[in-house]
This record gives sequence, structure tokens and C-alpha cells, in this order.
Amino acid sequence: MFQETVTILGANRVAENVHTLQFGSARIARTTRPGQFLNIRPADTLDPLLRRAYSVHRIRGESVEIIFNVVGKGSAILAAKRAGDTLDVMGPLGVPFHYEGEYETAILVSGGVGIAPMPVLGDVLAAEGRRVVNIHGARTAGMIAADGRLINPRYATDDGSLGFRGNVVSALAAFLDESSPGAARVFACGPNRMLSALGAFCTERGLPLEVSLECQMACGIGICQGCPVEMATGERKFTLVCTHGPNYNISDIVLDSLPSVH
Repeated sequence: MFQETVTILGANRVAENVHTLQFGSARIARTTRPGQFLNIRPADTLDPLLRRAYSVHRIRGESVEIIFNVVGKGSAILAAKRAGDTLDVMGPLGVPFHYEGEYETAILVSGGVGIAPMPVLGDVLAAEGRRVVNIHGARTAGMIAADGRLINPRYATDDGSLGFRGNVVSALAAFLDESSPGAARVFACGPNRMLSALGAFCTERGLPLEVSLECQMACGIGICQGCPVEMATGERKFTLVCTHGPNYNISDIVLDSLPSVH
């Protein structure tokens, strides 16, 4: 893990209330594994006081990118950043996705800004020779950055304005019914309601599912104890998302115990 003052290389609005920010860091780019996150200080002031956690979204050479919605003061400050500005960044943090093992197809399911960890994961899996399919959903087409950042994307929108009409769980069912994925594993990130429905579906279909959890992680290193998730199995009653996650087998956790993102 490194703490650096980095220089912003670019900042863009890529869809409705969806922003990206790129910065240069050879060390973070080189050491980040799929599913890890950064803790970012939005401004050099005491307001806002706490850092914000963002999954590493894309890595291009020595450039690192995050993607986010504007939901409060901290993210609004980040959205106003421009090339040449500096940023205090800690990372990479957290345990990567557990993507090793014997399977042919990786199905990456995301909802909204849950798209965040999927490009890095998809790139690594494709480089290993696995088939990668992304199923990404939002309420409407305007909220999706359909610009080539996902491998083999299949989009789902609530209003049918892009791709499948319906949610990502129904889109996944349609994909499985019309294709032959062979031995498959599902990786997912998005709102808890989506993950819960996806967990029930994958259990019914006998599909392994690993989820990347979204929650507030003020310190990112286990000191503040602000991101507990209850464990459904094992000797530990709780673990911390920032140090033991954010990536878990969904059958190992009590999803409803997770603190709210907002």
C-alpha cells in the first residue's frame, strides 16, 4: 500500500451523473489486483474530513482510473477536478477477487456504479484465456457508459432503452438460457438488493458467486472499525470489508448486515 500525492491526468463525465477521473501512479498501477480499492482524500481541508473509497476501475500503463456518481460533497469535489490538479491517494487496499480455479466463463454482473471493478477484472481474466461476458444494468440508457470499457457487454435497462428490458438478474437468466457458457463463475458488484436477488438466482442455478461490497470505508486499513459485515460461516462473527474484503463469496456473509453506502 502506498500513500501518494498524484497528478490528475483527466476528468470526464461519461454518462448521466457518471464521472471518471484518471491520475498517474506507476506504483499503484503496477501493484493493483482486480477488485482492490483506493482511499482518496477529496480536498486538502478538514471539510470533508473523511476519505472516500473507490474501486480501481481501469489501468492503462501508469494511468489509474476511478469511476463514480456524485452523491455528496466529497464526490462533487472530485467531479470538479481538472487535469493538473493534485490528489492524496492511498492504495491499493483490500483483498482482490478470488478468480483462480477451473472454469471456462467468467460472468461479470454489475449495476450502476458497480461497474467500477469490472474492467480490471475482465482484462486479467481475458489475458488468462477465459471467456469474459459483462452484464451491466442501469435504469436507462443515459446512465450507461457504453463506450468500450467492458469486454463482451450485454446491457440491461429498466425501461428497455438499451439492450435487455429488465434487471441484470433477468438478463443473466436470458444469457444462460440462450448460450452454453460451460463451467462458469459469476462476479458481481452493485446495490445490495441486486446482490441479494443475484445470490438467490445463482444458488438456484448452482453458480459460484463472488460479490464486491460497496460501503463507507473511512480509513481503509481496519482502524476505524466502520465497515463490519456479519459472517454466515466460520469462527469470526464479523469481518471488516476494508481488510478482509471487499470481495466475498456471497454464501459466507450476511448481506443485510452491511452498513449503508450513503
